[in-house]
Amino acid sequence: MALNRKNVEHVALLARLNLDEAEVARYTHELNDILEHIDKLNELEVENVKPTSPGRRAAVFDAFEDIDKVKPEKTLLRPLKSNAGRNQRGKITTRHRGGGVKRSYRVVDFKRDKLGVPAKVASVEYDPNRSSRIALLHYRDGEKRYIISPLGLKKGDVIVAGPDAEIKPGNSLPLQNIPTGTTVHNVELQLGKGGQLVRGAGVGAQVLAREGNYTLLRLPSGELRRILSTCSATVGQIGNLDHKNLSWGKAGRKRLKGWRPTVRGSAMSPRDHPHGGGEGRSPIGMPSPKSPWGKPTLGKRTRRNKKSTPFIVRRRGGRRS
Repeated sequence: MALNRKNVEHVALLARLNLDEAEVARYTHELNDILEHIDKLNELEVENVKPTSPGRRAAVFDAFEDIDKVKPEKTLLRPLKSNAGRNQRGKITTRHRGGGVKRSYRVVDFKRDKLGVPAKVASVEYDPNRSSRIALLHYRDGEKRYIISPLGLKKGDVIVAGPDAEIKPGNSLPLQNIPTGTTVHNVELQLGKGGQLVRGAGVGAQVLAREGNYTLLRLPSGELRRILSTCSATVGQIGNLDHKNLSWGKAGRKRLKGWRPTVRGSAMSPRDHPHGGGEGRSPIGMPSPKSPWGKPTLGKRTRRNKKSTPFIVRRRGGRRS
């Protein structure tokens, strides 16, 4: 439903507002934008629950309408040990991790090295280890593999990997064979190592140009980066676009995901955190925020990878490398 100038003028008359021509045009445009946004919200594949508590009221669940199969392929499952953020010496190297529902790892084919063999999509499945969906492929020679499911891929589609593959979602090709302007995902950084970039739900990178032996990509972060043209990428944007609209609603659902509570430094004592202490809600009391170990944080640049710097044309945020 779209509003026209007469609708806006009628509403203004009822509200006893005197609007000139420029204001009528501006309000018509803004109201149509609001209605368009509401239509998009109504199309989301998410599910609200009965608000039995304030936490449930805020929760937005996944409707799982794009899932074809509930049980995963057993031959592609591996045990996944929960380390609760600890390294091999038992020292906590990642805080706020632990607990959660036990899960199995799904072996996903990021290399797409089965060249020239057509595969039929048997199902699109949920993967608890990543935000994107995964698709189960049945190859013509009988092998089964999982891949990250791109947007628009559905049960019964036939896809293939190789330099001569068609430009359609799910097909994997070298970057040198993909036309400029195409959206890709699962991008390799080193030839034959498998896709390492652009693997989250709803993201995609755009092929911009060719520069000698390299292809220029715009990554989801906004970074412009050169990647060797012989490296492969998969055509299409990754599916599950509604992942960003989900809300856990309450702390208990976050715990089921394996996340433990995060305590604010300002709520601690000065013995436990540089931000701690003081009467009531005191300010930080120092030029910049610090970590629990006294290191500058929140804006402090920590990038130390000098090897990849020559390949970055423009950093995310518009900064030149």
